[in-house]
Amino acid sequence: MDQTLRRVAVIGGMRIPFCRSNTLYADQSNLEMMTAVLNGLVDKYKLAGVHIDEAVGGAIVSHSKDWNLAREAVLGTKLARTTPGITMQQACGTSLQAAMGIAAKIATGQIDSGIAMGSDTTSDAPIVFKSKFAHRLVEAQNAKTAGQRLKAFKGFSPTELAPQPPSVSEPRTGLSMGQHAELMAQEWKISRAEQDQLADESHAKAAEAYRSGYMDDLVLPFAGVFRDNNLREDISLEKIATLRPAFDKERGTLTAANSTPLTDGAASVLLASEEWATKRGLPVQAYLTNAQTSANNFVDGEGLLMAPTIAVSRMLDRAGLKLQDFDFYEIHEAFAAQVLATLKAWEDPVYCKTYLGRDEPLGTIDRAKLNVKGSSLAFGHPFAATGARILANLAKLLAQHGGRGLISVCTAGGMGVAAILESAKAGEMRLAA
Repeated sequence: MDQTLRRVAVIGGMRIPFCRSNTLYADQSNLEMMTAVLNGLVDKYKLAGVHIDEAVGGAIVSHSKDWNLAREAVLGTKLARTTPGITMQQACGTSLQAAMGIAAKIATGQIDSGIAMGSDTTSDAPIVFKSKFAHRLVEAQNAKTAGQRLKAFKGFSPTELAPQPPSVSEPRTGLSMGQHAELMAQEWKISRAEQDQLADESHAKAAEAYRSGYMDDLVLPFAGVFRDNNLREDISLEKIATLRPAFDKERGTLTAANSTPLTDGAASVLLASEEWATKRGLPVQAYLTNAQTSANNFVDGEGLLMAPTIAVSRMLDRAGLKLQDFDFYEIHEAFAAQVLATLKAWEDPVYCKTYLGRDEPLGTIDRAKLNVKGSSLAFGHPFAATGARILANLAKLLAQHGGRGLISVCTAGGMGVAAILESAKAGEMRLAA
């Protein structure tokens, strides 16, 4: 049996503009948004009627009726209906994890093409009744007679109708992600000024990406929206500094400006074997060469959003690379504090020894190479869509500039997902060597 692994090509991606929840996409569903980005990818790469071996992705905030979300989205597109749709979820790492699974199957020859995707809306969040009333409804539905149906509501109280919206807190700690990030900021002594500066830079870079036309083939107009409505071209450090803390009113440093808002949106990315891409005449933007998922013990205080430090460390060891061996770094900006804590952790010898098992710290990165087109603080963060957005953006950067890029995404549940991309030129040079 041939054990040679094939290279995994990233052809490119497509997303719709991201919008703050309960604004411009208030009437859009996960299914509608995911279908839109898939059709955008179909149009971009001339895939109408084409069979894709797997379309994998999901949503974090979803209704029970969307149990078959990926497949239903595929059936609503111009792709061949023989394309399987596989629904999966790993919090904010969903679409990057989907890409990792597709990549592994392409590398081993199981499939030749795949689409990784994610969609999320908190505007259309499922709101359920308390369990007592839900049980009454089930009992009434199963009743054989009118009397039995009435009996199901014996002792009913209007308080049972109180809705229960989805919780934003970690089940194990009872704290929201923002509260956890605030604890990280305090532990790593990250100032409000540092966080505000990163947020300001993210908006400035993202605004320039739109002005320059860089975003034109990455963002598909949808529902009358042409660009992300969280992005502020006129943002300034002076305005940011006036905002009040969002999660800790007394000594907090996290605000609405240096934290990502609840966001609606969807994104997708096309991956393939080189042979499949060549057959269809599709240029390769980059190669997905390595990936890693890790988790930490955040329940006992290791930092909810610090697991990417572990994932990156393990991935670098396996790839035989140093943290400094990259031309671009895409670190998901769930919160400015999270990015800054990650960078400080990699520089800290005690943290690297204790949690990464390293005798020396990973060290610093060139901040000029970090999130050069902006990131989630500016664009917004539809949970399951962010990985695909980042993957498509980095692949385009590498196609334009060459080199190697690193992706780091933190997720709820104390997990982290990381990946390495190489430009086609860099991959060819490595193979020649």
